[in-house]
Amino acid sequence: MEKKIRLLLVDDHSLFRESLSRLLAAEKDLELAGDFSSATEAIAALDHVQADVILLDFDLGEHQGFELMLAAGKKGYQGRILMVTAGMSDADTLRALKSGASGIFLKHSPPSELIAAIHKVNNGEQWLDSGAVRSLVAAADSNQEKPQVSPAFSERELAVLKAVFEGLTNKEIGVKLNISEGYVKAVLQQLFQKTGVRNRSQLVRIALEHQKQYGLHLE
Repeated sequence: MEKKIRLLLVDDHSLFRESLSRLLAAEKDLELAGDFSSATEAIAALDHVQADVILLDFDLGEHQGFELMLAAGKKGYQGRILMVTAGMSDADTLRALKSGASGIFLKHSPPSELIAAIHKVNNGEQWLDSGAVRSLVAAADSNQEKPQVSPAFSERELAVLKAVFEGLTNKEIGVKLNISEGYVKAVLQQLFQKTGVRNRSQLVRIALEHQKQYGLHLE
């Protein structure tokens, strides 16, 4: 039997939590390990509850989602964090990815897309809602700090980088570029080394911050 994806839901709106809990319960390969209304409750639960993906609302009243992300890291949480939010500022969207979020999902999107997003981030991929992408681009463009010197990328590396930004899996990138999945992984490792990042979320952030230098045109 295929292992179920264990989820933690953290949102301070009880009606939303109840509705989402019913949606998740209908999926055979998903299991809701717990739902909480505050970051404090969820942080305490991490000591005894195993979760693969945390569905985290950004705005939790007095305690924003960043508090939980920081605490989860200190506790050695190895799973993924998917921000499920009604909206975030440009700066907060960029900060969430810098802090280790595996994706941004906006609540007005279809439920089927949330299920797809959960599977994608659980597999180590990136999920970026189209609205979140626009915020990321705006945040990167508004950054007035002088960027660091950009590394030189090959044409193949740039093609893979663009595909990562589009949210494609390694297999999908291979099909699109007509290369093997193993070659895609090798190119990704080259990109990680050149940019000094460790995962796809950080790679997307770097691409956004330096898109003009890289010639990506990500809008």
